Amino acid sequence: MIRVSVDSASIDVGIELAGIEQSGAGGIASFIGVVRGDDGVTCLELEHYPGMTEAVLCDLAEQAMTRWALMSAVIVHRVGPMEPGERIVLVATAAAHQPK
Repeated sequence: MIRVSVDSASIDVGIELAGIEQSGAGGIASFIGVVRGDDGVTCLELEHYPGMTEAVLCDLAEQAMTRWALMSAVIVHRVGPMEPGERIVLVATAAAHQPK
């Protein structure tokens, strides 16, 4: 299962991880990127090319699924204005148990 989303809405990590946990995987790895407030940053605004952004992220997820024999991959990326501390991106992958 691959799920890619590019949206201006906040990322609900609990909902996203609950979805990938239902894959029956033996292990889940995730990364969350957040806006830093370094050097007086008060806002970060990201723009994207609709359609192209999703296609490239989906291609990256497909490559990862093949390279590491993953069961699931989720990429959720924010666009629009974000304040320090807000989540920008969530990447989560799930894989089966290793053979004994």
